[in-house]
Amino acid sequence: MEREKYYITTPIYYPSGKWHIGTCYTTVVCDALARFNRLDGKDVFFLTGTDEHGQKIQRAAEAAGVTPKQYVDKLVDDLKRLWKRLDITYDKFIRTTDEYHEKAVQKIFEKLYEKGDIYKSEYEGMYCVPCESFWTKSQLVDGKCPDCGREVQTAREESYFFRLSKYQGVIEKLLSEGDFLMPASRRKEMLNNFVKPGLQDLCVSRTSFDWGVKVPFDQKHVIYVWLDALFNYITALGYASDDEELFKKYWPANVHMMAKEIVRFHSVIWPAFLTALDLPLPEKVFGHGWIMFDGGKMSKSKGNVVDPFILSDRYGVDTLRYYILHIVPFGEDGEYSNEMLVRAYNSDLANTLGNLVSRTTAMIDKYFGAVPQPVGDDENADGELKALTAGLLDKVRKELKKPNVTTAMDAVWEVLRRANKYIDETAPWTLGGSEEGKVRLSSVLFNLAEAIRACAVVLQAFLPETAEKILNKLGVAQSERTFESLSKPMSFGTKVDKGANLFNRLDIDKELKELEKIAQALSEEKEQKAGAGAEKTAENSEEKQEIGIEDFDKVQLKVGIVLDCKKVEKADKLLCSTVDLGEEKPRTIVSGIAKYYAPEDMVGRKVVVVANLKPVKLRGILSQGMLLCASSPEGKLTLLRPDADMPAGSDIS
Repeated sequence: MEREKYYITTPIYYPSGKWHIGTCYTTVVCDALARFNRLDGKDVFFLTGTDEHGQKIQRAAEAAGVTPKQYVDKLVDDLKRLWKRLDITYDKFIRTTDEYHEKAVQKIFEKLYEKGDIYKSEYEGMYCVPCESFWTKSQLVDGKCPDCGREVQTAREESYFFRLSKYQGVIEKLLSEGDFLMPASRRKEMLNNFVKPGLQDLCVSRTSFDWGVKVPFDQKHVIYVWLDALFNYITALGYASDDEELFKKYWPANVHMMAKEIVRFHSVIWPAFLTALDLPLPEKVFGHGWIMFDGGKMSKSKGNVVDPFILSDRYGVDTLRYYILHIVPFGEDGEYSNEMLVRAYNSDLANTLGNLVSRTTAMIDKYFGAVPQPVGDDENADGELKALTAGLLDKVRKELKKPNVTTAMDAVWEVLRRANKYIDETAPWTLGGSEEGKVRLSSVLFNLAEAIRACAVVLQAFLPETAEKILNKLGVAQSERTFESLSKPMSFGTKVDKGANLFNRLDIDKELKELEKIAQALSEEKEQKAGAGAEKTAENSEEKQEIGIEDFDKVQLKVGIVLDCKKVEKADKLLCSTVDLGEEKPRTIVSGIAKYYAPEDMVGRKVVVVANLKPVKLRGILSQGMLLCASSPEGKLTLLRPDADMPAGSDIS
């Protein structure tokens, strides 16, 4: 009999910076769903990967002095290392730079062009580089990108367009009926904010950069990153290749899982692309919330450690998985803090789970040496625990079909908490004091072992390392670690191994202080690198790539007058200058020039300032620009200054 298939995907991640806990969220959730469905007997295909084209990558690579491929290769290697650390069981990792994907995307583009759903025209609109997204003025929020809140720029160029407006009715019906997009709040948002106001044709090519898949019949165009990226879900299965066996087997996907900021592309644009190609739509698109800290989306931390390598080294991989899967409310935004992580470790892992397993295995070992046989009739106190244990798998299965990993984990912890209460109710240590009591004790300890086994079997999908340790402690045979085996009582007579504790309780205050030290060290390391980068910018004499006048126009140079200057504490190379740029408020600028200029020599000096450089913190000081220097062959720095007496704020062009 052919097994039911289950195809689940993460979004393909954009390698533009250091990976953190927020990156892990979607993938850990998808891994739990993939593991559960494998254990449930389904034929699972779990896809993840990276989205590696686009203007943002090209700019980042240029700034780093490497090719775009070199730039993404390192970040992709780090991501694969992270997935290995977190025990992610993906079946395929796709990169949009994979040759088979690029060839398939070109075929798809040609097919849509030949069908008339792609046409050539000219585009003028507002473009957000970080999001790789075009917007109309009416879609902007306070003049900025509605997705990320960053500045947008006017873009005008010859482009190819996809007739998205043609599919207005299809998309409106899709989102108005059924539950294609979950949760319902996202569906309402897409309908009211993007679809009902009227879909506009979509720009699907660019000519202002060249890091991307070339339009096969017009090589000066590269295919817009979202068309390129979205099709990974089917090119990974061999669509538009010589071997489409996997595509025929697994498509359509059961679940596309992603964070909420990219729901628009997956619930509006992606189904329009598929409809244009006469392909079936995925069963469900789920847009979960963000992991937040200090009220904002997680991307960098103030006082919190968000590096998953550091956290998993310190607390174990399953602690991190537990926080993501149970503490963060699935579908909504969830908070992260060091304190919340450590408290969850103590209360839920060390106490509720670990203490239960330790007490139960210790008592079985002390009184029987092996899992005892239940004897006699059950008492009333047994009924609730046994009912929760018997119904656990079905309850978890029901929650994961929604899918809701948080409530699925709630069901497991409900059994664990009831088992702890059951120990207090039955007082096994008292029963073990007499031969008569040991008859009842054998049933009590068997019921506890059975409840723990059921939880551990289910937890193989969520906390695989911990689940295996529990099942080994109980001596559970491999044949009794399957979902099917939960319909029968576990074998008695197998020797337990109480061994070491699963989780040792932590001193919260001590632990938070240690994490604060780690966070401070990471922050200082980052600032030192930024400071070194500020100095190296002036010292670097390597030949740079040619730029056009449109690139130079993006740089805003102004004349500044240094009003005050002082050395930066504990930073021998850095000076902090207060600079008048003719604005209402002077700017603070940190520069790596202390080796060549004394603070008193800077006051009153006219300088050339890069005025629109993104602010960055150096040694805890927010630097709001850059002072331009010339560098000699020996590396000596000399500040640039205007030749004539120009007022502060004068433009340099």
